[in-house]
Formats: sequence, structure tokens, C-alpha cells
Amino acid sequence: MPHPRCPSKGRFVRHRRTLSRLLAPMLLVAVAGTAAVGAAPAPGAAEPPRPLGQIVPAPSEVRAGGQAYTIDRATDIRVGHSREARQVGEALARVLRPSTGYRLPVTSREGHGGIRLKLADERSLGDEGYRLQSGRGGVTITARRAAGLFHGVQTLRQQLPAAVEKPTKQAGPWQVAGGTIKDVPRFAYRAVMLDVGRHFLSVEQVKRYIDQAALYKINTLRLHLTEDQGWRIAVDSWPRLATYGGSTQVGGGPGGHYTKAQYKELVTYAASRRMDVIPEIDMPGHTNAALASYAELNCDGVAPPLYTGTEVGFSSLCASKPVTYRFIDDVVREIAAITPGRYLNIGGDEAHSTSDADFAKIMNHAQKVVGKYGKKVMGWHQLVGADQVEDKVVQYWGYDKTSAAERQKVVDAAKGGTRLVLSPADRSYLDMKYHKDTPLGLKWAGYVEVRRSYDWDPGTYLAGAPESSVLGVEAPLWTETLATSDQLEFMAYPRLPGIAELGWSPRSTHDWEKYRLRLAQQGPRFDALGIDYYRSAQVPWPAR
Repeated sequence: MPHPRCPSKGRFVRHRRTLSRLLAPMLLVAVAGTAAVGAAPAPGAAEPPRPLGQIVPAPSEVRAGGQAYTIDRATDIRVGHSREARQVGEALARVLRPSTGYRLPVTSREGHGGIRLKLADERSLGDEGYRLQSGRGGVTITARRAAGLFHGVQTLRQQLPAAVEKPTKQAGPWQVAGGTIKDVPRFAYRAVMLDVGRHFLSVEQVKRYIDQAALYKINTLRLHLTEDQGWRIAVDSWPRLATYGGSTQVGGGPGGHYTKAQYKELVTYAASRRMDVIPEIDMPGHTNAALASYAELNCDGVAPPLYTGTEVGFSSLCASKPVTYRFIDDVVREIAAITPGRYLNIGGDEAHSTSDADFAKIMNHAQKVVGKYGKKVMGWHQLVGADQVEDKVVQYWGYDKTSAAERQKVVDAAKGGTRLVLSPADRSYLDMKYHKDTPLGLKWAGYVEVRRSYDWDPGTYLAGAPESSVLGVEAPLWTETLATSDQLEFMAYPRLPGIAELGWSPRSTHDWEKYRLRLAQQGPRFDALGIDYYRSAQVPWPAR
């Protein structure tokens, strides 16, 4: 991913509403609810039920009809005897209680009224799908796995007025339109990526972003943990990586790193939102922080200074030194041991200072080490230049200006069994400016307005690659110009919901004109949650 030198970064400040509920333990978060665009209700007027299925991502099947269900002081949340269903139900109650003012007890008692969360062996729902049935007597969410219950709860939340997200008692009423939604994801992998290497982000900042991504049925967080500007994870066998290599960031400043305990905390927190964490240890390039920390990793034995700029492609591990391979083994072993997910990302992009032969030597070794420690290999699409290994996933970040030859290498790999994650830079990179006057972000891939970010199909994007090779989509957020949660949110929203919809919803639902109306009605919910967002002129936002 080319990252030209960062323009000077101005101060970017706004007044924020508190998001303490987003960061509460085991908090379930919801997709912003949407409805047909129209005049806002008069002050004090009851808001009608939101039309069933007018949510983001769009559901697979919607059959609207029948009477609405009203959550009231008699409502309880029935979870049966499943521990996982109880966890989802308790978290749902903690979210709804402040705004509704109701007790909403979570109970194992059988019954048909209230809100029911039910696990059942219905194979058609898969691992993440759910069915939501709403009528006058109650709402039932059925799923085969706890992840499906979680996603169904996000849909339930969307069907309620935006004021349900507020931390203080609101007027209501709290109605869910009648009918049935059956919903399963199109792609198994739906991810966001946070670059904590260029600017270090605190544990609380990352948790906040996890919560916001979970609003949209995102199921993976990839943490870009190592960069030229900073090494952000403790490695016991190489302690200076974090203590020295993590001591700065773009533009200078204190930097920072995560202890193993903090990393485990993030993994656990993400799991409570039904999200896996994939760590990225970039190599052989993007390694200046490591090279600065240990002189012996350099071919000439001389450690370079720490780096705080934004150029790329100048650093490389040394392919001819045995210590390089001991380093890779140690780092992968320690990170794999604290990562319960299937994948470990080894980067592979922008290794401009590494010869093709050295690249293949280093990355072939790294791939074997990942497998040795029980993980599947993931990396940027340049990893097709290394040996093929079983179940390898490469992430394509090319864009309209990427050469046909480079695209074809990826297509050929896909035909040979490599799985693809699609992150075209001029569509899904959330750090690209919206337009020339955007105060943050970069523009090397072009300006990316909301429609451009949404209006593409992952199944056909790489011509010649079979759709069956596409594992899913990811929305990376690089931090050359971003350091605060305000700044992250302004660049991620409202584009992130569109990428999430591309990953979840069936192709038949992808329609920009309809989507922009559903997206517009998320503005009040963003406001209620205190989420900063760019009010694109392409979207008919309700008046504030």
C-alpha cells in the first residue's frame, strides 16, 4: 500500500457525547436503524415502527406483516438454559434499560411473550445467521450459534428508534414492526483493520472501534501491530522490540505498545462481540522499528535510527543472516500462543528494498513457521510471490491504477486455490480523503466518496477470479494522519457500513439509491451514540 509522505496535520476537534456505554463490559452494540427518508416526527409525537428490514446491512429475506411488538415495563428477556444465550440477553438488557427505564429481567423461564433468544440446530442459518420473528405477543430471535443470536440482536436494536441508544431515559414507545427476517451472510470474512503502528492507539480506543464495527455485523478485527514507525506488541524473547521500537510514532511523540495481558484483553473483548482478532507482523519490509531495536537484524550490523516519517519501502529484514529466521520463529511463536483465532498475518507488501529471491526465501520460511505454530497464513497480495501453502489467504489492496499483470498474478493464485480478501484501496481504504478539502487522510488512491466506497461487487471485482475464492472483504484504516477516536470515526463513517453491507448482504440487495436512504436514517443513531461522521452530500441526512 503506497503511503506517500503525510501532509501536515491540523487540529481536528469536535464536541463529543459520552460513549461510556459503548465501552461497558459485555456491551452489545447495534447497527444503526434506518427507515424511509421523510419528515421527522413533530416534537413529542410518537415515532411509528421502523419498517421491517430497513437496516444496514440489508437482510437476506424480509416478510413484513402483522402487528408490531411494543417493549414495555412487563417485557422480559427469555434465554432458556443456554449460557451463551444468557450472555447475549444480559448484555442486551444492559443496553436497553437506561433508555427505556424498564427492568427487562433476563430469565430462563419458558414462555412466548417478551423477547426470546433461542439456540436451535437449524442448519440453514449457518454459523452466523438468524431468524427474527416479531408480532403483537413478542419477538423471537433464533440462531444455530451464539454469533447468530448476537447478529440478530443487532437487527432488533436497529428496528427500534435511535433514542434507544441514549444513556438516559427517553420517551419511547419502543416498537418493533411485525413480520419475519431470515438473514445469513454472503461472505464468511467481514473485517476492519486498525493500523496501530504509525500512531499508537490505546486499549480503550481499540475497544471503542470494536464496538462501532460490531454495529455492522463485522466479525474480524485485524491489528496492524508492527511498522517502520513502531512495534506495538510485547515479545518476551526480544524485549527491546516493544520498549525501544515502540517508543515513538509518526511525527514523534511517546508511541506505546500493548503488554501481552492487554493484547489478551482486546482478544477477549472482541470475542464478546463475536469478533476474531488477527495480528499482523509485517515482514520483510515495514520493519525499521525492529531493525532499530536490534542491530544484529541488519545485514551490516548497524541499527538505523527510529523513524517518525511516512515514507515506505526502505526497510528490510536480512535474508542472509540466520538470526533473521530465529527472530521470525520467536515472534510468530509468542504471538500465535496468545491468539486463539485461525489466522496470523505476515504482511509482505511494499518490500521494495528486498530482492525477489530474498523475499521468497524469507516469506517461504515465515509461512512454514506460521503453520508450525498452528495458524493459517494470511498476507498482502504480494505473498503470491512466495510458495503456495494450504489454506493461504491473500489480501488484495490494488486499485484502478494497479497493472493488469499484478492483478493477473492474484487471479492465477485464486484459480490455484488461494483464498482472497478484497480491500481495493480506492474503495475500502477508510483513510482516503472524501474530497480535496477533507482535513484528514491521504489521496494516493484517489478521493473516495461514500458512493464509490459502496458501489462495487466483491464477487466480480477481480475479473477471472472465481467468486468461490473470495473469503470476504476488509476495510483498513491507516493512521498516518489519524491519532484520536474523533479522527478515526470521521474517516470510517459513513463508509464502513457500506463495506459491511457488501460483505453481509446478498448481491440482489445492492442498490445505491435504496442504500443511501437506509444510510441517511442512521444519522440520528450516530448522533445518539456520539459517533462522529462525515455528512456526505451524496446522502440525504435528516435535519439535526
